[in-house]
Amino acid sequence: MTSSPSAEIRPRAWLCDLDGTLYDAAGVKWWMAAELLVGGPHHIPLLSKFRHAHEALRGEQIENPALEFLPTPFDEQLRRMAQHGHSEEQARKVVLRWMVERPGKWLRRALRQALVDEITTFRAAGGTTAIVSDYPAKRKLEAMGLLGHFDVIVANGEHAAVRRLKPAPDGYLQAATELGVAPAECLVLGDREDADGEAARRAGMAFRLIG
Repeated sequence: MTSSPSAEIRPRAWLCDLDGTLYDAAGVKWWMAAELLVGGPHHIPLLSKFRHAHEALRGEQIENPALEFLPTPFDEQLRRMAQHGHSEEQARKVVLRWMVERPGKWLRRALRQALVDEITTFRAAGGTTAIVSDYPAKRKLEAMGLLGHFDVIVANGEHAAVRRLKPAPDGYLQAATELGVAPAECLVLGDREDADGEAARRAGMAFRLIG
């Protein structure tokens, strides 16, 4: 699925979401749920609060589109978790361990290889690529063997320009700027119409739904 005023322009850059787009998220969630039940069941409430905080931030942005979270939304989520009896440092360690580092071995198994092959072909033909993610991305890309497939990474918790979550277009616009490509020459690839798709439309970019 592709939509936006720029859809007829041949894209020079592909801007890709990560989670649920480069890999099948359903399988990874099942494998990680099983691992968590065995190796860290006491962390489940904290990780649940992190996810709820993420959606709460997104909802607050929808109500107030000018709202920004400094230094990043990721840090704001950790601050809100600390309000429930966990230090920010403790929350950071648990979240990075169970949502970024430990899923690595499963991500490669759930890779959407056909999409990766498309990205490889696009780059070989002279296209540029970026990752735009609402979660930390670099360690996941390393685990998937895909770090070298992207010229730019704009990820929540890793890039200072990310102060709002999707559907705010900030991340995609930042990626386009760093790639030196006009928004109308960008194609966004994502698995959520309400997040990636809406962000693409706000940025004036074409969108392709993956899933």
